[in-house]
Amino acid sequence: MTLWQLITKEIRLRWVGFVLAVASVLVAVAVLTAQLTLLAAHDLSTQRILAQKQADTEAEMRRMEDDYRKIMKALGFNLLILPAGQSLEEFYAEGRVTADMPEQYATKLAGAGLMTINHLLPALERSIRWPEQDQRPVVLVGMRGEVPLARGEPMMVPVPPGSAVIGDGIRRSLALKVGDSITLLGRKFAVDSCLPERGTKDDITIWIGLRQAQEMLGARGRINSILALQCLCEGSDIASIRRDVGRLLPGVQVIELASKTRTRAEARGRAAAAAKTAIEAERVHRARLRRDQESFMAWLLPLVTLGAAIWIGLLASMNARERTPEIGILRALGLRSRQIAAIFLARAALAGLVGAVVGYGVGFAVGLLSGETAAGAPGAAALFMPGLLGLVVVAAPVVAGVASLSPAVVAARHDPAAILRNG
Repeated sequence: MTLWQLITKEIRLRWVGFVLAVASVLVAVAVLTAQLTLLAAHDLSTQRILAQKQADTEAEMRRMEDDYRKIMKALGFNLLILPAGQSLEEFYAEGRVTADMPEQYATKLAGAGLMTINHLLPALERSIRWPEQDQRPVVLVGMRGEVPLARGEPMMVPVPPGSAVIGDGIRRSLALKVGDSITLLGRKFAVDSCLPERGTKDDITIWIGLRQAQEMLGARGRINSILALQCLCEGSDIASIRRDVGRLLPGVQVIELASKTRTRAEARGRAAAAAKTAIEAERVHRARLRRDQESFMAWLLPLVTLGAAIWIGLLASMNARERTPEIGILRALGLRSRQIAAIFLARAALAGLVGAVVGYGVGFAVGLLSGETAAGAPGAAALFMPGLLGLVVVAAPVVAGVASLSPAVVAARHDPAAILRNG
């Protein structure tokens, strides 16, 4: 009879002990596999949650940027482009522009495809005395409307020919209303609209069409300012804008209306910081959960493994004592000590192998169903760890064999004559 036949017959005869040994290995491997599968499911879920939160944050940032664009349009233009010869000291001290530049500058900027600015509004502005109203000081602004660009809805529409838009101070002092007529520098204009009070020089300003203003002021084809809106994008700082505009229009001066720009930048910065904080808080929370699982696994796995090894050793000792007469007969029939030991070790290794395979399946199923990743083919494929399966298939028989080594050696060293004489 071969060694393998002896092992299989012994297992069939004493199957309860074999099943108990398999069960102990199964529990240890199942606990290990379930814990590691839960950790892997946690990691996958963390990646998914953070990726989703990142995507939601980016979508929210895009929505907020759209809102900021609308807010900035409501605040008005935040860049002012002045002619090369304009004295900034005079501009800041007196609030007026005395130099001018070609109207084609605005068209050239619009056609350059710059991504740092948008909504170009060329204008010709002069402080004049209104002869028809007792030389009253007013500001006359000629506008042609925004220069067409490839992107963005216009922030301001042009004043219709023959019409005028008046500030609140002029409206109140002259008791004007929409549809009334005014005469300015010998020309008649219909009041197209009246602006609300702004508390600035806009309250004493009259806006008319650019062509008419150029004719009335003797400045055909000339403008003295271009209003623009700074783009809400990376690389749109004032230094970059000045560099881009300066390459196209050498000498012109770009002034940032800082209060409006700062409002946008601070709001955007607060939103970005809040989103980053939320993502980081979620990452910290997930990391803390993982550490808790690792701490639990750190004491549970050694305890379960040690318990399984002790249980297998006890079962092997009980099996060796029960089989003492059988061992004596086998030795008398010519089996050597190492063959007797091999029977015990092979039986233990086989129990470890069966327990490892079944235990991995049970532990994987428990981890898959209990974890944060959805069960099913995609979830199982993502969490399946062939390396872990190979490890337990190799390690479990080895651990079971080591646990049974001492009883196997003791059984193999029995003197057959003594056993048969006592038996």
